[in-house]
Amino acid sequence: MRSHGWSGDPPASDAEAVHRILAAARVCLDRAGVGAGISDVARELGVTRQTVYRYFPSAGQLFAAAATAAAGGFLDRIERHLAEHSGTPAEVAVEGVAYLIETMPAEPYVGLLLSAGRGAFAQGYTAPATLTLGRDFIGRFPVDWARAGFRPDDLDELVEQLLRTAQSFVLDAGAPPRTGVELRRYLTRWLAPSIAAQAVAPCGAVGARR
Repeated sequence: MRSHGWSGDPPASDAEAVHRILAAARVCLDRAGVGAGISDVARELGVTRQTVYRYFPSAGQLFAAAATAAAGGFLDRIERHLAEHSGTPAEVAVEGVAYLIETMPAEPYVGLLLSAGRGAFAQGYTAPATLTLGRDFIGRFPVDWARAGFRPDDLDELVEQLLRTAQSFVLDAGAPPRTGVELRRYLTRWLAPSIAAQAVAPCGAVGARR
């Protein structure tokens, strides 16, 4: 690990360097949103851009990692919320997506991760950071996905579909916007059937995949 720069206070290890870079990236995200760049982070730390690139090869990887780390509290809240909503995988997914849609505007880091095509976050819904967030999202559901018949590749596609659905509602809530019971009714009608068709049986029971 090189110690040049760092405003005269070099980190003691690579792990500390990564921690400080991510913290600086979050400061820059809070200040500039998707307009933040590697240069901003370097200035915040008192290092060169090359120092930041040594730990994170691209701005997208850096800011996605910072946003993912900061989104942990939001995922914890989702888990607590869904603990009160038992049901089939489709029913739980509907509630999870509805909750995500309703709360995402107040969760800047989650919104940044799902802002596909914008600035340093132009990585898409199948980018590693986005899939990591999505897998953690559905991993908080009170559903045994493997028992319900979902293979790992099924879950990756499910994550992509759920995130695309949530983001479309955030970008265009509709006229008038669907909220509460109406939002859940809509998702139950148009999203739930596709999930139910993949599940082998309700509530994760073992059954035969068609």
